[in-house]
Amino acid sequence: QVQVAESGGGLVQPGGSLRLSCAASGRIFRIFTMGWYRQAPGKQRELVASITPDGSTNYADSVKGRFIISRDTGKNTVYLQMNSLKPEDTAVYYCNVDNYGSRSYGEGTQVTVSS
Repeated sequence: QVQVAESGGGLVQPGGSLRLSCAASGRIFRIFTMGWYRQAPGKQRELVASITPDGSTNYADSVKGRFIISRDTGKNTVYLQMNSLKPEDTAVYYCNVDNYGSRSYGEGTQVTVSS
């Protein structure tokens, strides 16, 4: 069983920045892709960004140029630097970890962008 824990959410004004962190622990065999998803009220969960072990990244069109995903493979940790935040970025952000084909989500961290 892999535990996934997110941190770093909060309330920020439009145009501001936040950095989310996610650490995987427990019975880890080998972690492949790590990613961030988000779910706004009344909407489906969507992929925000993902990163492979070799550093290849993928971003949703809505966050390209504003968000940066990175990882520390040795620490089984992934980060999401969010800049130029907009009210439409408000959502619960979930970390997803692919542990040798078994995917796990964290409980999520709330990000609210409001003046």
